[in-house]
Amino acid sequence: MQYVVFNQKGGVGKSTIACNLAAISAAQGLRTLVIDLDSQGNATRYLLGHDLPEDLPNAAQFFEQSLKFTIRDKGAEEFIVSSPWDNLDVLPSSPELDELHGKLESRHKIYKLRDALEALGKDYDQIFIDTPPALNFYSRCALIAAQACLIPFDCDDFSRRALYTLLENVQEIQADHNENLHVAGIIVNQFQPRANLPQRMVQELIEEGLPVLQPYLSASVKVRESHEQATPMVHLDPKHKLTQEYVALHDRLRAAKKR
Repeated sequence: MQYVVFNQKGGVGKSTIACNLAAISAAQGLRTLVIDLDSQGNATRYLLGHDLPEDLPNAAQFFEQSLKFTIRDKGAEEFIVSSPWDNLDVLPSSPELDELHGKLESRHKIYKLRDALEALGKDYDQIFIDTPPALNFYSRCALIAAQACLIPFDCDDFSRRALYTLLENVQEIQADHNENLHVAGIIVNQFQPRANLPQRMVQELIEEGLPVLQPYLSASVKVRESHEQATPMVHLDPKHKLTQEYVALHDRLRAAKKR
C-alpha cells in the first residue's frame, strides 16, 4: 500500500506520523519505504540522523534528471538509502527541491513519481510519502502517485477550516488524475482527552460523517525526545502509551487494506 501523508497546514505532525507508522511497519517485518518530498527534510533527519553526508542520494536528484536529455533516467531505487533499522529505507529530501519546483512544474513532470512507485511496488510492501505543507507540485505528485491519503489533524478551528478545503483538493485530484486514490482517514494528533475543545471538535467531525481514525494520538513530550535522538517511538520506548497508539493505528490501517 502506498500512503501519502498530507495537510496544507504546517505543524500538524505529518513527518512524525509518516515516520512512526513506517517504523512500525518495518518492525513488523514489512519492506517499507519513506519518501520525503518536503524540502525541510524533517522525515529524512528523523530516520537517518542529523549529521548527513553532503553526497547523500536524494529526491531532488531523482527529479532533476528528468529535466536533462539523457538516454535513460536512473530508477528511483538508485536514490534510496537504508536506515539504521531493518526493512526501512528512505528516499531523502534536499533543500534543492525548492529550486527545482518551478522547472518541474513548467515541464509537466507531475507523473514522474507515480511511474517510479509503479516500478518500486514489487520491492516494498508499504510506502509512506511525506509532503510539504502546501498544495504544490510535490504534494500533487504524491497524491497522484499514492493509493491512500492520511490527513493529520490537530484540534483547533484553523485546522478544521483547512480540512474542508483539503478534502475538496483531494477529491479534485482523484477525479482528474488518480481514480484509485481514497482518503484512508483523518489522524487526530496531539489529542488531549480532558480538554473540552478537542473532544467536541472530533465528535463534530464524526457526526459529519468524516473518516476519523482511532485511536487518537496523545500529546506527549516523549515524541520530542524521539525527534532529538532521531529514533522512532517503537525503537525509543516500545511500551509508551503513544507508541502503542501508533501500533494500533498502523494495525487498523493494515486491517482495512485487507478488507
